[in-house]
Amino acid sequence: MVRFPGTTLDAATAAFLKANSIRAVCLFRANMTDAAQLSTLTADLRAVMGPQSLIAIDQEGGAVVRATWVPAPPSAMALGAADDAELARRTGAAVARAIRALGFNWNFAPVLDLNNNPYNPVIAERSFGAEPQRAAALALAWMDGSHAQGVACCVKHFPGHGDTSVDSHRDLPTVDKPVAALEQLELAPFRTASATAPAMMTAHIVYPTLDADNPATMSRAILHDLLRAQWDYRGVIITDGMDMHAIADRYGVGQAAVRALGAGADMVMALGTPQTQEQTVAAIAAAIAAGALPLAEVQQRLDRLAALARAYPCGQQPYGPDEEDADRALMAEGWQRALTAHGQPQRPAPDARLRLVMRQDVVSDGVSEAGVPAARVAASLRRLYDVELVTYADADAFDWRTLPRDGRYTVLASTSRLRYGAHARRTWRPDLHLALWNPYQALDIAAPALLTYGFAPPALDAINAWLAGTLPAAGRAPVPGFGA
Repeated sequence: MVRFPGTTLDAATAAFLKANSIRAVCLFRANMTDAAQLSTLTADLRAVMGPQSLIAIDQEGGAVVRATWVPAPPSAMALGAADDAELARRTGAAVARAIRALGFNWNFAPVLDLNNNPYNPVIAERSFGAEPQRAAALALAWMDGSHAQGVACCVKHFPGHGDTSVDSHRDLPTVDKPVAALEQLELAPFRTASATAPAMMTAHIVYPTLDADNPATMSRAILHDLLRAQWDYRGVIITDGMDMHAIADRYGVGQAAVRALGAGADMVMALGTPQTQEQTVAAIAAAIAAGALPLAEVQQRLDRLAALARAYPCGQQPYGPDEEDADRALMAEGWQRALTAHGQPQRPAPDARLRLVMRQDVVSDGVSEAGVPAARVAASLRRLYDVELVTYADADAFDWRTLPRDGRYTVLASTSRLRYGAHARRTWRPDLHLALWNPYQALDIAAPALLTYGFAPPALDAINAWLAGTLPAAGRAPVPGFGA
């Protein structure tokens, strides 16, 4: 599976796909402008790659969405806070309807990682929670909804990315736990899903008690011995992006791809440049020619991929305005039911004057879309209050004591994934904290908080409804550390 730049299928990419019989692509935000453009692009890809095309997207919900104009799904942890499997199922179905209409037949979701490390830099609200049985139930309900609408799911990141403090996009994490502990937590949702998930994505993480020498993506002990042989998993195994620093910087993309296939992966996700994609193709071809990847095993992998494409054929389904409106209402319901109170927040008086404190810029961590701009949050709150906006460039340098003591009710809105440092934890004292992305930030600031688990417009609407007294914050954080 490859990626490519731009919003059209250029001649060089089309020629590369044809020459190498590649029929799988993953599209990202940079490939998209609107529905008409994206529908044309996926149609062009189908024309080049053929009827067994696999056109994939990361449309998890929350901050990890690529098509940003379709109904905005709540994040996994928002659904965990709502704790309703039927809501999760309907959400998965609505996500699938929207992306199926754009030409996708494979969604790299839902996330089965248990976020049992509050300092995890890359999972956090992408997880349904920390309790394995409930997280699995919600995730698999979401998956069932997607499958009912004709979009294959790929659960991730096997065997579990939740208890890491390093982002594998940047370095190679290690999860060093006894096998029994892994079986009780990290592995449990994946084992449950192995009976029905059509695809599973590997994690670029070392688990020393399972394989001391190789990250899971390149571990035969994990992919073949555990997942295939012990669990009897019959679906597709695809690697996470092989361009991530955890892999590319250590092993080289070509050699890493061969090792992943040898370990038991069916497909490598070669998301790098055209040059690294050429290197990957050449390395795989050389390994097949040398017998390092036996043809019989190669055929088994091709058969599994063909079966996936037949079960979830690539094409476009109509998505009318009435259906889209109903899905937007469903997503809004999810965001409303997720809204969670922490530390007994009190509403400001209806005639209160507010001071909103936020960071100046919007950021992406390379996985998620960029956060919500300060001006947009201010505009949302101004539907109810007189709002003065104060922004800062650096949380570690911003002096909270410089805020005027003029009676304004002070609201801090957090719009990045990174946790706050010691300076902010020690000195910032808002009247209300709106944790609009990473819910664990509410644990950093000594103030009552509302957790939304994401920053989509319906999340801001839910906050306004709470402020206006028309919506309770009835969600319950599905991870330890939070109370009413």
